[in-house]
Amino acid sequence: MMPDVLALLGDSATLARRPAFHIEPADAAAVRAYHALRTEVFVHEQGLFEGHDLDDRDDEPRTVVLVARDREGTVIGGVRLGPATAEDIGWWLGGRLVVHPACRGRVGPALVRAACAHAENAGVLRFEATVQARNEGLFTRLGWDRVRPVTVADTPHVLMRYPIGRIAALARATKSDLGPLLSGLTGVPGFVGDDGVPVPGSDVVAACDAILPSMVERDPDWAGWCSVLVNVNDLAAMGAEPVGLLDALGARDASFASRVLGGLRRASQAYGVPVLGGHTQLGVPASLAVTALGRADSPVPGGGGRPGQRVRLTADLGGRWRPGYAGRQWDSTTSRRTPELRAMLTAVARARPAAAKDVSMAGIAGTLGMLAEASGCGAVLDVAAVPRPRGASAGDWLTCFPGYAMLTTGPHELDAGPAVSAECGELVARRGVALRWPDGEQTQAIAAGVTGLGTS
Repeated sequence: MMPDVLALLGDSATLARRPAFHIEPADAAAVRAYHALRTEVFVHEQGLFEGHDLDDRDDEPRTVVLVARDREGTVIGGVRLGPATAEDIGWWLGGRLVVHPACRGRVGPALVRAACAHAENAGVLRFEATVQARNEGLFTRLGWDRVRPVTVADTPHVLMRYPIGRIAALARATKSDLGPLLSGLTGVPGFVGDDGVPVPGSDVVAACDAILPSMVERDPDWAGWCSVLVNVNDLAAMGAEPVGLLDALGARDASFASRVLGGLRRASQAYGVPVLGGHTQLGVPASLAVTALGRADSPVPGGGGRPGQRVRLTADLGGRWRPGYAGRQWDSTTSRRTPELRAMLTAVARARPAAAKDVSMAGIAGTLGMLAEASGCGAVLDVAAVPRPRGASAGDWLTCFPGYAMLTTGPHELDAGPAVSAECGELVARRGVALRWPDGEQTQAIAAGVTGLGTS
């Protein structure tokens, strides 16, 4: 309709600037046109198949088809993509990239880029495609990596993999500057980079976290709740019993401060951890930091792991994405009763694993990298074995901030009340974090250390 309107208005300049084609998800009619184009190219032109090239993936309801349309709306190309396994664990396959013979050149690369973007937006962490050997150069130029040669329809093909750097990018953004910044400034031997720190000469364990100012401004009640949540989880990771909290709040006025303190007060009551004191300043930009104090005779280190130890994730899968933070913050705690919250907080202290780390803003994979780095080794994470809530993609879940999620190592069981616990990997002698998939393949998530703080 828009070109017709522009023509009626005499806007020839805008008409001339319209792109030669655009890419969109296919409706039923476009899927039929895409299939017809595949028959034209793969059956009649190239002779790869007899009669048709349709297969089970075309009948799979989760398969997504993206098509390219020219200015007249004609389908001139397309590509399909979708999950590789019965349960979508973040491994997708692309394929059947086709372009009309008269339109080859720009359309094919654009379709490949669109497929990559769609996969990443869907939370995919492993994206592969089997391409004809003669098209390997195109995919290489678009940033894909060669995996191995394969044969399809008696024709040489190459399995290519698109490198998705979501986990590594999050780790860099949240943690990579810590080593250079904090060198020589903090740390107790054996607990460098831990969630909290044992106070020398005592059984006191202290933890401190600040909430992002933008989050305080945007959602003050949630910020207040989270300021308690993150601190008591930090103590829990060290097997410490929380004793009390100190808060430091900056707010533009009393009304805004009351909203932050309302969330903090509710969390303090829900967890049964009192606010002992603190500081409140009005007439200033929003800021919030909380310090938590706990007790532990023998704190559990975050760097106590060793190669060969199994990795366990214990996570509360209840709840939902926090409104306004879909894919980034999982809220399982605001709906829990105090006994459930306390059961989760005391799980590490009761199990006494070799190492424990509360999942931080670096996400599950990034936090595992921090645990491994502090332990002087690396880790492998079995993606399909990671406990994950329904409705959360693998990419979102491995990179989000969960309400309660604890990574532990060593021979132990972790009973954390409503939380689900499962072995899902192991520590290894090499550095970094690899994702292991059901077919035995491993893909790199983090190449080396996360924080640069080194071995604990």
